[in-house]
Amino acid sequence: MTLVLNVDGVRHAVTSADDTPLLWVLRGELDKNGPKYGCGAAQCGACTVLLDDAPVRSCVLPVSAATGAAIRTLDGLADADGALHAVQSAFVAEQAAQCGYCTSGMIMSAVALLAETPRPTDAQVRTALDGNLCRCGAHNRIVRAVLRAAEART
Repeated sequence: MTLVLNVDGVRHAVTSADDTPLLWVLRGELDKNGPKYGCGAAQCGACTVLLDDAPVRSCVLPVSAATGAAIRTLDGLADADGALHAVQSAFVAEQAAQCGYCTSGMIMSAVALLAETPRPTDAQVRTALDGNLCRCGAHNRIVRAVLRAAEART
């Protein structure tokens, strides 16, 4: 079946079964490298993308549920000139990526948080990122990065 997806501001016609996980379409058909496969059960957050600005786990979301929505991936965060998004820049500045397993999902969840809560507290950041697993111990640097991005945006 042919479906039309709006990914990172570009419309794409994809051929996929309705129940195919969005993650497989993003990575396999559209060559988006940002969302990662982690657990396949919506538990780790590595596959997080924004669907109409809300964070969703693309490993369990059927592609048919994403048609008609704006899908944003890590690949589409930088501006047209290639300048990094404030959250990406803050992750670099705080050295918030260690193994990289969680980075994409953490960044996408942080972008969603800052869109809703431009000046979050430490506790709000930790709550927003609670569903994203960090296995290497960079979590405190990740929280600092989100708080830095919030400061940079205001």
